[in-house]
Amino acid sequence: MAVVFEKPKALSDVPFHYCPGCTHGIVHRLVAEVIDELGIEGTTVGVASVGCSVFSYNYFDCDMVQAAHGRAPAVATGLKRALPDNCIFTYQGDGDLAAIGMAETVHAATRGENITVIFINNAIYGMTGGQMAPTSLPGQVTQTSPYGRDVSTAGYPIRVCELLSTLSGTALAQRVTVDNVKHVLEAKKAIKKGFENQINKRGYSIIEVVSTCPTNWGLAPAEAVKWLQDNMLPYYPLGVYKDVTAEGGNN
Repeated sequence: MAVVFEKPKALSDVPFHYCPGCTHGIVHRLVAEVIDELGIEGTTVGVASVGCSVFSYNYFDCDMVQAAHGRAPAVATGLKRALPDNCIFTYQGDGDLAAIGMAETVHAATRGENITVIFINNAIYGMTGGQMAPTSLPGQVTQTSPYGRDVSTAGYPIRVCELLSTLSGTALAQRVTVDNVKHVLEAKKAIKKGFENQINKRGYSIIEVVSTCPTNWGLAPAEAVKWLQDNMLPYYPLGVYKDVTAEGGNN
């Protein structure tokens, strides 16, 4: 009998700890499938961030390094410079990448560090109880914005792909989501391009995945997907914000 679907070899046999309806598991699988298809498992090093995905070092069956909160780009930079022939990727949430780690993110991108960044944007701090994040939407109710995010005091949410697309060292800045089959396939294609860019030494690639957090949003899994579609995607439009392969070369 022909095998039509199986667990990627780059995923371990450890069960995910994520909440029902969380899309971390889908994205983990896509990253692992890309590692398998490119045949780079033995030369790939992942950098786990602090947040809900902190245990990703248990889930990816490749070398993994745990970084301090927000420092994944700095750790990945050191790894890539020490191991230039290896594929180095970070897996970060919005609190890690866009808050405490924003300086590392911007400077790694502007230096054109040849790494691949998987960025999970669920508009909230997941692991620590649902506080407002830099990506929380205007008016969004969180544990630390019970009356909704007030942009007059908290400012506006950060659109990371749009920001990083302005930097010369960025090779790819693309926003995707995994709310349906079509979008899952598009997300995998983007993740694969991010790894291929690294293999071809094109510079810094970031793939932002607009994601759900049913537990901290206080919604059932299906309701969370609908909330993402109705609220997050209008503010965070999907698309390619920069792609040097389409522009005919690096800047």
